[in-house]
Amino acid sequence: MGVLDVGSFSARLVVVPVDGSPREPVLNHQTRLRLDRELDGRGRLTDRGIAAVTAAVAAGMTTAYRHGVTGVYPLATSSIRDAANAAEVVRHVAGETGVELRFLSGRNEAELTYLAARRWYGADACPMLVLDIGGGTVELAAGCGEKATFARSLPLGARSMTRDWLPSERVSNKQVKALRAHALDVVGTTLGAADVEDPRVVGCSKVLQQLARLAGARPGKCRELRLDDLRAWIPRLAALPPSKRAELPGISRSRAHQALAGAIVAEALLTVAGGKVTICPWSTRDGLLLTLQDKARAAAGRRAA
Repeated sequence: MGVLDVGSFSARLVVVPVDGSPREPVLNHQTRLRLDRELDGRGRLTDRGIAAVTAAVAAGMTTAYRHGVTGVYPLATSSIRDAANAAEVVRHVAGETGVELRFLSGRNEAELTYLAARRWYGADACPMLVLDIGGGTVELAAGCGEKATFARSLPLGARSMTRDWLPSERVSNKQVKALRAHALDVVGTTLGAADVEDPRVVGCSKVLQQLARLAGARPGKCRELRLDDLRAWIPRLAALPPSKRAELPGISRSRAHQALAGAIVAEALLTVAGGKVTICPWSTRDGLLLTLQDKARAAAGRRAA
């Protein structure tokens, strides 16, 4: 079974055996996308963006079918879900490919990300707070067991905050200060409702992975991101245009324009959450794969009984 994860920067197909682990996929296929460039002034995905999504879905599903995989969950993330013409995009893709893209709510995404982190570190791990900075939203989840007891989605995604608060290549100190205050206010109000004492803080997103690399973590290693290290980089990122940010360690060219907003949101999260976060390589897609596996094994058990 597999998940075709259609996001802002790629459509990625990951396939695992029912009894296997997302750590060891048997099939991994990726098509590049740049949907962040394909939103018009009304928040609609352009015709070119819709065509790119359609082609990426067709390529991913063709790869799956060629390998005999029919159980694929076609997941569209916030880059499509939050577009003003999301329904039109879904209809067009379905008409051209026969695949109907599916959406998860922000709360569902938070719960799945928590499940992924919990499984990565083990069911007996300490209380956990999971942070996921996406392009459109930030997902937060916390709990002490297998399932999250707290899950929220906030409109603080790195792409959205760049568009709404830091739209130009050159940003001012006033703009940075305003976004810092806004992010801290929203995060502080929300995390105050997470009733988990002294949790392990885990980050599950490409944004946090890249910021950890920027702050000095070695590539490919289990790593942490600390507030003091991150905070030192914010004025440096603010002083650079995206083309120069892309030359920094860990910052990819496709995400360079939103790196500053991502860093500011991460700063707010770490300020409220205790000053450091451990980076987990699993996220929403892996949590969805794990959930699909659990359901398949349960169904097989019922048939055997």
